[in-house]
Amino acid sequence: MLYWLTGLSDGGDVFNLFRYITFRAGGAFLTALIFGFLFGRPLIDVLRKRQGKGQPIRSDGPEGHFVKAGTPTMGGLLIVGALLTATLLWARLDNGFVWMVLFVTMGYAAIGFADDYAKVKKQNTDGVSGKVRLLIGFGIAAIAAAWAAWLHPAELTGELAFPVFKNALLDLGWFFVPFAMIVIVGAANAVNLTDGLDGLAIMPVMIAGGTLGIIAYAVGRTDFTEYLDVHYVPGTGEILIFTAALIGGGLGFLWYNAPPAAVFMGDTGSLALGGALGAIAVATKHEIVLAIVGGLFVVEALSVIIQVLYFKRTGKRVFLMAPIHHHYEKKGWAEPQIVIRFWIISLILALIGLATLKLR
Repeated sequence: MLYWLTGLSDGGDVFNLFRYITFRAGGAFLTALIFGFLFGRPLIDVLRKRQGKGQPIRSDGPEGHFVKAGTPTMGGLLIVGALLTATLLWARLDNGFVWMVLFVTMGYAAIGFADDYAKVKKQNTDGVSGKVRLLIGFGIAAIAAAWAAWLHPAELTGELAFPVFKNALLDLGWFFVPFAMIVIVGAANAVNLTDGLDGLAIMPVMIAGGTLGIIAYAVGRTDFTEYLDVHYVPGTGEILIFTAALIGGGLGFLWYNAPPAAVFMGDTGSLALGGALGAIAVATKHEIVLAIVGGLFVVEALSVIIQVLYFKRTGKRVFLMAPIHHHYEKKGWAEPQIVIRFWIISLILALIGLATLKLR
């Protein structure tokens, strides 16, 4: 919205700053951060008052989680609110990629909100049916995937790009849309599975979001793409503003989610943020790099899949409990120890993902 102030510029005044994506990204970060600090405590108070007993705790979960009973959920509203406000204020609103990513984020936030509301109302962990969630999630992802394919330049439409290898493209044709749907839905649910400890999901999301924001900015500039030998996707640079807002909103939320958490993000936040990461990867043609940058989420999801399949086949468990962060809880690791070590792993994976931009 504020980008239109450039129309008042003569090229040498303060209004000219709004032409620069980096300046507006900084503004989005600060706006989202301030939003989180201003509305965090009032939102928590409202959620605690309306939810009563707070988020239901799994009866078969780690014993240490029962002390968290009464903690309100739906804290993702704070992140999504900050993210939406800052993006609409600082991004160019004539950019299709910004709207595509916002569409996925808000769509998955709505799914998560409905699920959280059902859990709180019934006071058990059975929210919206998993099949219904997946059906709606795939529907949103299908629209976003087709939208992205329409926005991509003709030479990249339907193509899957590979990191490291120069100009390596695989023509998926119409299969690009189902592939992109799986990326978005998979990312949303992987982050959702990771959100099981105080502060565990939000920091890796911010790290992955920041990394994808840098990639989006790079692939949206011809000078950078020529230097790095990556594919040029015009318009993706504006996504940096979205990811800056994500980091600002995430930090504002982490202030209240740091152990012991005053609020949980719930499915409202985890599904929205995971879907956003998947949508950005699809927009920038970096779906494979997302699997590296978001490797922690991949491992969390795989641990659940492996546990379920192996148990059905043998009646035994590979992990003491899945997702894998609960396995380490059962082994006696303290919650902050698990959280910080997983943060470190996320940062290492993000750096590896960024390195793929130059390794050609």
